[in-house]
Amino acid sequence: MRIVLGVTGCIAAYKSAVILRLLQEGGCEVLPVMTEHAKRFLGPLTLEKLSGNRVVDNLFRDSSTAIEHIALARSSDLLLVAPATANTLAKFAHGIGDDFLSTLYVSTVTPTVAAPAMNVEMWRHPATQSNLEVLRGRGVTVVEPEAGYLACGEVGEGRLAAPEVIVERALRILSRGKGLEGKRVLVTAGPTVEDIDPVRFLSNRSSGKMGYAIAAEAQTRGARVTLVSGPTHLNPPPGVELLAVRSAEEMAAAVGGRFDGSEIVIMAAAVGDFAPVHRSREKIKKNDGRLGTLRLRPVRDILMELGEKKRAGQFLVGFAAESSGLRRNALEKLRRKRLDLIVANDISRPDRGFASDYNQVLLLNPEGAEEKSPLLTKRRVAAFLWDRIQDRLAVRPVQVA
Repeated sequence: MRIVLGVTGCIAAYKSAVILRLLQEGGCEVLPVMTEHAKRFLGPLTLEKLSGNRVVDNLFRDSSTAIEHIALARSSDLLLVAPATANTLAKFAHGIGDDFLSTLYVSTVTPTVAAPAMNVEMWRHPATQSNLEVLRGRGVTVVEPEAGYLACGEVGEGRLAAPEVIVERALRILSRGKGLEGKRVLVTAGPTVEDIDPVRFLSNRSSGKMGYAIAAEAQTRGARVTLVSGPTHLNPPPGVELLAVRSAEEMAAAVGGRFDGSEIVIMAAAVGDFAPVHRSREKIKKNDGRLGTLRLRPVRDILMELGEKKRAGQFLVGFAAESSGLRRNALEKLRRKRLDLIVANDISRPDRGFASDYNQVLLLNPEGAEEKSPLLTKRRVAAFLWDRIQDRLAVRPVQVA
């Protein structure tokens, strides 16, 4: 595992040497990056000798043909910035790349952990808190500072968290990186479509983006993924097996054929509740404006059927899209359908949910415990969901008969 350790300019920079050693004890190769101000507090030679790697501190010093900040971002598994000053957090939040570390951050697609350290008033300032909210919304893990005696002589929040706490958080995130290695995962996505005639149909507003993000994240973490998808305009994630379906019956058949061989099943598809009793082979005419009657029947409840047949060791996740009574309705659905976890989202908000690239979800488990995500991109929501699933599986390992 390769970790980039970013060090910024404050008195707590000296603790980065301890953090580096603890990361090495955890089996990591550490690639140190320092800002110019960090070098005022700690000599680069210290981190260079401890890590065995050259300290990168300048965008223009590298003489190789590679673009170093891009190459480093792509060759590492995690970016850890400890300590992270208020200035660096502000740069990250606003996408400013005026030195190597800030440019590296906006090139990084792997997980990022930031451990802030600063004066108590700087920590409490609305600008700092706003920047932290932005970063958390992008999926950055923030290891909050401790309260105590500060270098400036004041007492309050702002002291860098203990190196052991920072390293434990970073290693926990890394351990999730391939935590699904070899596991068989089944994901559903998109809407279902029920044809009325050759022209018209019943469907819903699901774009499939959430389910596709969940499948892609599982594949990235090492799972063998089958994605059963209703009609969408999305390209299937690389490495994922795609089964394209149209109706609820077709989805039920595809899921049923893969369910027994799957260890984790996530039903993110928006399966329609009703289908026409009869499908016309010919286009239904308007009859000079006179309205006819469209008779509907309920479709199969795929999630209920899976909950009734799941075996010991299988992990089943459902979704609840609600416009009111979010927690109450989701919890009732979780218990009635024998789910291990339910993902609830409020579809009344126009900036998230259906068709949006963003979502905010509430996770509920059978014990009634809940956790709400920030507003995140759907890929970040997928990572948030898989982190929590892996946490629960670590307590209750999956067993396959």
